[in-house]
Amino acid sequence: MYPILFHLGRVALPTFGVLAAIGLMCGLGLSLRTARLLGLDPDAVWNAGLFAVIAAFVLSRVLLIFEHMRIFMQFPGLVLAFPSLTATGVLLTGLATLAWIRVKKLPVLRVLDAWAPCAALVWGFLALGHFADGSDPGMALGAARTHPVGVYAALAGFGMAAGLYWLLAGAGEGVTRIRGIKTDVRGFVCGLGLVGCGVCQFLISFVRVPGKQLYGMDVLQVVALGMVVVGGLLVGGLGPRVTSVEATSRRVREF
Repeated sequence: MYPILFHLGRVALPTFGVLAAIGLMCGLGLSLRTARLLGLDPDAVWNAGLFAVIAAFVLSRVLLIFEHMRIFMQFPGLVLAFPSLTATGVLLTGLATLAWIRVKKLPVLRVLDAWAPCAALVWGFLALGHFADGSDPGMALGAARTHPVGVYAALAGFGMAAGLYWLLAGAGEGVTRIRGIKTDVRGFVCGLGLVGCGVCQFLISFVRVPGKQLYGMDVLQVVALGMVVVGGLLVGGLGPRVTSVEATSRRVREF
């Protein structure tokens, strides 16, 4: 394990932080390309993604301060250094980002389609970061080894990013077929990403050291099942419909 990449005097540069930063920049950069593939304004999609990153950082720190106010008053730097991306923080970030997208009058589901491969790419880098600092331990694999859970998750993330981008590359503004898969539903690629990520996380959880329990299952398993359900609804046609006439006569008016 390599939790510290290198030292600069008294300053230690954590490997997780470096990989997370690289992943976020790669994800934002990829969003410029995926936005163009779907006929969206690349700058608007980039700005929305940057807002989501900043919101996640700020909201997670605010929640952390409220939960540990007494310790924060004595050791503010120590509290702010804690890893703090929780389920509540992710939920609040999602709501704030959704509000931003609506205020900017962007098509919500199309933006989520454009973000799908980007999010998978970021997940891959974060998983590598967890593997490097040993914060996502796996169950025993033989006498002296454990399952490299971070590597499994990283491979899943990078593979999904490539697959989802391949699907988007076969789509286009107003196109109702994606790589030969007939779809008239916005949010289709996002739904596939949620299903794929949920399935991978659920399977990987069986070789990961168990965490907090909820309804008799690991919390990550519950979240993974929720992702599969939401993704399945999007893939199955929950999103707004786009007719073939609209697709061939003019640009589809987005949701």
